Amino acid sequence: MPGNGDRLSILGLGCMRLPVKEGKIDRERAKSQVQYLIDHGVNYIDTAWTYHLGENEPFLGSVLADGYREKVKIATKLPSWTVKNREEMDRILNSQLERLRTDHIDYYLLHNLTGVLWDKMKDLGVLDFLERAKADGRIINAGFSFHDSVEDFKTIIDAYPWTFCQIQYNFLDEKNQAGTEGLEYAASKGLGIIVMEPLRGGKLTTLMPSEIKTIWEEAEVNHTPAEWALRWVWNHPEITVVLSGMNEESHIEENLRTADEAYPNSMTEKELQLISRVEQKYRTLMNTGCTGCRYCMPCTSGVDIPTCFEVYDNLYLSGNENEGKLMYAAKAGGIIRGDIPGYASRCIQCKECLEKCPQHLNIPELLKIVADKFEGPDLETWKAAAKQTFRVE
Repeated sequence: MPGNGDRLSILGLGCMRLPVKEGKIDRERAKSQVQYLIDHGVNYIDTAWTYHLGENEPFLGSVLADGYREKVKIATKLPSWTVKNREEMDRILNSQLERLRTDHIDYYLLHNLTGVLWDKMKDLGVLDFLERAKADGRIINAGFSFHDSVEDFKTIIDAYPWTFCQIQYNFLDEKNQAGTEGLEYAASKGLGIIVMEPLRGGKLTTLMPSEIKTIWEEAEVNHTPAEWALRWVWNHPEITVVLSGMNEESHIEENLRTADEAYPNSMTEKELQLISRVEQKYRTLMNTGCTGCRYCMPCTSGVDIPTCFEVYDNLYLSGNENEGKLMYAAKAGGIIRGDIPGYASRCIQCKECLEKCPQHLNIPELLKIVADKFEGPDLETWKAAAKQTFRVE
């Protein structure tokens, strides 16, 4: 890790998607997986207050109590969107220390920061909280995870001496959220970079369209789609750790093998061109064609255009309609960001976005389609589910 000398495994375990049974963590299987990964060199474990409806941290604490705590660096997060005051920050952190059965958090993140949430957290005194928690040893390294524009990302980077940051990054997200521009900016400031969603929540490996499969089969070396995606991320020398929410034993073995073979700048130009073709084909297959560049923002009517399109395209890739409706309520509804809703239905057809879009998308017409898909009579039900899932009061 730049700045502190920690030797972290390039593959980290993201605990958001541990195996479940009857709606709860499959404790026996998940424990075996976590300890197996640690025994095979993974030493960065990422969890959060909200994962598995609050069950994740206590479970992980029990698993690491079996002599594994000293072998790993724990990363967990302050749920920024739920915090009401300065005192609550300490209460949550102290509770996390108890749940994880430890006296310190190695890597502590402000969870899911956006420009709006960052302003809110500063006003509530989060900088004082971080300084005091580091001074008394409860936090060793401070960072943040991020899902917003690259402009806000840079603002947050420059606002505090962070040790690290966590961003969504994969070959479909080079221009989305922090993207490559943010990745390089954070590296230039000496931050360690943790990558989440290298497989876009598994969407780059499941429900493989035949057109994509055909391109992969042209490769001279036979890799699975997951291997290609992970190797592409690890090809970037700026990246410190790549998180994977692996919860199948076969995926664990594959990812460990890939991690042993992947190095920065190790991919050939021919391989990179192959992945570029896959990325371009995904764009043609996705329903909106949006790259997430955010040139259309801000919208004068308050529509979060890129988020609306991202959720809609993710629905196409996953085929999971319930997940799509949940994430639309959570993201476009402002629940995760902690600000006002940016639903597609807020579009008033002013068409100011049309001249800004480098992809020349018919944004107003696409927003109509998104609104029709997600904003039916069950939207209130999905809003309530999103608040419960992300623990918003």
